[in-house]
Amino acid sequence: QVQLVESGGGLVQAGDSLGLSCVASGRTFSSYAMGWFRQAPGKEREFVAAISRSASNTYYDYSVKGRFLISRDNAKNTVSLQMNSLKPEDTAVYYCAAKSAPAYRGSYTYTGNYEYDIWGQGTQVTVSS
Repeated sequence: QVQLVESGGGLVQAGDSLGLSCVASGRTFSSYAMGWFRQAPGKEREFVAAISRSASNTYYDYSVKGRFLISRDNAKNTVSLQMNSLKPEDTAVYYCAAKSAPAYRGSYTYTGNYEYDIWGQGTQVTVSS
């Protein structure tokens, strides 16, 4: 089972860019589909972006589509989230998550909180106006 550690959060101004990284321990990273979620104060955790275990497919929430880019490097056990044109409403704690996926579902992406098995500790992103 992998463990996940996020990094890259911080305080930026509206319109700026920020990149988040999530490094996974263990040797089986490539057998996990990955996702990014976020939780703002007083709100439920929500889906942001997902990438299949094969990296062949990605999926984004409509609120970030065209501004955020999810990618993964299975050789480095890393999934990244590049966030551009940030808005104050993007302020939240960002979590990466892993879902064990069989090879025949290598192109699947997953968007539900309940679908993910493993979570990182989160990293704070604050966007000032």
